[in-house]
Amino acid sequence: MKHPSPALPRRALGATGLEVTNLCFGTGALGSVPELFGYETPEERAVATIAAALDSPVNFLDTSAGYSRGESERRIGLAIAQRGGLPDGFVLATKVDPDQATWAYDAAAVRASIEGSLQRLGVDSVPLLYLHDPELISFEAAMAANGPVAELQRIRDEGLAAHIGVAGGPVGNLAQFIRTGIFEVLLSHNRFTLLDRTADALFDEAVERGMGVVQGAPFGGGVLAKGLDSTTLYAYQPMNAATRERIARLESICDAAGLPLGAAALQFPLRDSRIDSTVAGITRPERIEQTLDWAAWKIEPAVWQELEANAGLDAGLDNDPR
Repeated sequence: MKHPSPALPRRALGATGLEVTNLCFGTGALGSVPELFGYETPEERAVATIAAALDSPVNFLDTSAGYSRGESERRIGLAIAQRGGLPDGFVLATKVDPDQATWAYDAAAVRASIEGSLQRLGVDSVPLLYLHDPELISFEAAMAANGPVAELQRIRDEGLAAHIGVAGGPVGNLAQFIRTGIFEVLLSHNRFTLLDRTADALFDEAVERGMGVVQGAPFGGGVLAKGLDSTTLYAYQPMNAATRERIARLESICDAAGLPLGAAALQFPLRDSRIDSTVAGITRPERIEQTLDWAAWKIEPAVWQELEANAGLDAGLDNDPR
């Protein structure tokens, strides 16, 4: 049985000085990416969704220059403009991406990325800016004297971003970047969910280094929110038989407990004290209330024990040749 949503906890985001709600709204699908998520998101609905998010208890929003080639940011900018600006204390995070035409990922691409983001969002600076998907280039190229990481630091020094982080998937790659001591926040996606614990040691190391930790994609791209009948994809790729079998077991446990699978999937990272905030994607205004309800849903300890006993891919995404 769910309970009325309490005020969301706020946590210090590492040593940044930023305070964020333990829930963050993600906007990856707001620019409309049917090839990844299986559905269109019309502009009017996307703008209304962001407006609802800005008026919700959540004070943290995540986007990227690369989401639909900036369309997610443009729609967020429309909502911000209609509202007359961001709420006080709101943390808007975006990410720098490779050049969307040439896929060059160098200093020039990073500079163009943030300049385009600020223009689309209609802001002069952002509280948090991530290096996005650094696995797209070699670590050596990323860390070159005039490479993307150096440019990201210059952008911070110029005041266009207050703090910088690194956001990606493969944990081995992310570990290389957090060990540089340059980044203040880590964002990992799809690697710490009901189905995958690959990022466990990575989160330990990030916390030891005083970094903020953000976990993205708790629903594995949607299937852990909507169930097996909704999609054949997990983490934006075709689902294999082992994954399908595990999800079916989780669905059965949740059904027996009268528990939405999405509530269990969302609360799994929310329960972890190492994780400062969990990014849950939204594409409709009504998803705001649903996500808040899922975050507050009462789940009995015995149900958690059963879920834990039936969850977790041994190999994880980074070793799973799907």
